[in-house]
Amino acid sequence: MADPMGFQPDVEIRSRDFTIGAIGAGMIMAECHLAAYREAGFTVGAIASRTEANAQKVADRWGIPRVHASPEALIEDPSIQIVDLAFPPDQQPALIRHALAQPHIKGILAQKPLALSLEEARKLRDEAQAAGKILSVNQNMRYDQSMRVLKQILERGDLGEPVIATIEMRAIPHWQGFLAEYDRLTLANMSVHHLDVLRFLFGDPTEIYTAARTDPRTSFAHQDGITISTLKFPSGLIASSMEDVWSGPREEGFDSDIYIKWRVEGTQGVAQGHIGWPTGSPSTLRYASKTATGGKWVEPSWDTHWFPHAFVGVMEQLQHAVATGTAPALSVADNVKTMALIEAGYRSIDEGRAIKLDDIKI
Repeated sequence: MADPMGFQPDVEIRSRDFTIGAIGAGMIMAECHLAAYREAGFTVGAIASRTEANAQKVADRWGIPRVHASPEALIEDPSIQIVDLAFPPDQQPALIRHALAQPHIKGILAQKPLALSLEEARKLRDEAQAAGKILSVNQNMRYDQSMRVLKQILERGDLGEPVIATIEMRAIPHWQGFLAEYDRLTLANMSVHHLDVLRFLFGDPTEIYTAARTDPRTSFAHQDGITISTLKFPSGLIASSMEDVWSGPREEGFDSDIYIKWRVEGTQGVAQGHIGWPTGSPSTLRYASKTATGGKWVEPSWDTHWFPHAFVGVMEQLQHAVATGTAPALSVADNVKTMALIEAGYRSIDEGRAIKLDDIKI
């Protein structure tokens, strides 16, 4: 849907001709991926999960014609052209490699984080290239409507030269059970949205400093609960990303305040807004520009949401890449740079200093 002000908060669907095989039957697949695909008219030909009964329930809900007994069986189904993974990052690489080996598979959509380590992510990038397959990573915050419009405002130069940018999250994630088995929590599984979208908006930073403490609410062992990262960019821009997963007591009788808000200040204007995920409402954006709005605040609007509508864009960019033989917008090569930023953040926590991105091998 095009905005009257000339913005495009949601993508134009250019390609929808490939059959998708869905792997996973949890919330992100059942509530986001498949809801978006139905709205976009994408074809989902089969589903599989760790538990066949769960996959069958999701298949019945969304009218998916085939249920496979295992993810591997789905990947081997010759009718499937694109594999859509919603699996834990310790199990995802093996499934990616199985898909890379199948001649009928043309593209793979993986979840973030792509793997548990930067080294493994680099290997998957290189193996996908060697196999001649398109591997894409689901950095879906790039398709949040406010982030897309902000990117368009920046590209038009309405804010001038960016000076400072902030993302402030005060919200409580539902940590998936498998995360209790890992030694990395918020930076790898929540900050990854924000750090990646800062790269999307402003390019690659030169250094990152991350501070972290444990979250009082999270009962399993972890090092990074609440995190604050500061990034520096070649232009002089500084940016911060804060993930306050505590956000105060959440108990009966306590009126909690949760949100994700962002702000970008430039030499010619200011933009700010909220991400709709914690409250289930559309994301918002308002901005004022010396050159574009006469210094007055204006507020483009839309009816779509980050969840699930961003997932239309994520799958569309992969289908279009397969259809045209071009690199996807969410390429694995680009995602390795986000993984390097996460790795640098953990090194910063461990060493108590800013880490230069040039020191991280990609």
